[in-house]
Amino acid sequence: MDVSVKPDVNRQMCPSRLILEHVTSRWGVLVLAALLERSYRFSELRREIGGVSEKMLAQTLQTLERDGFVHRDAKPVIPPRVDYTLTVLGQEAAEQVWALARWTERRADEVLKARQVYDEARTS
Repeated sequence: MDVSVKPDVNRQMCPSRLILEHVTSRWGVLVLAALLERSYRFSELRREIGGVSEKMLAQTLQTLERDGFVHRDAKPVIPPRVDYTLTVLGQEAAEQVWALARWTERRADEVLKARQVYDEARTS
């Protein structure tokens, strides 16, 4: 990225837009949030995050690792052991998206009520 150009997520080609997509994706948020608690092995993380396929979890972890949010620690043992932890950057990102996730949990009832009111007004 050209350092003379200020990042602007509203600009179509701004790299920050893709980073935002990675950390706020469905699985990205949940992976980051889980890793806030502790390190996980792949299979443990998959169990912790209900509904994620093996393929999607692997892709999400690889993307977050590439972006510098997740550290993959492969230990040279038999059977192989790989642990995933947050980096300092990942910790910061995880705290931000987890705050939003917690907010959605607290406000879910209001959102569901708003949807109901909206839907009823549309069908009348």
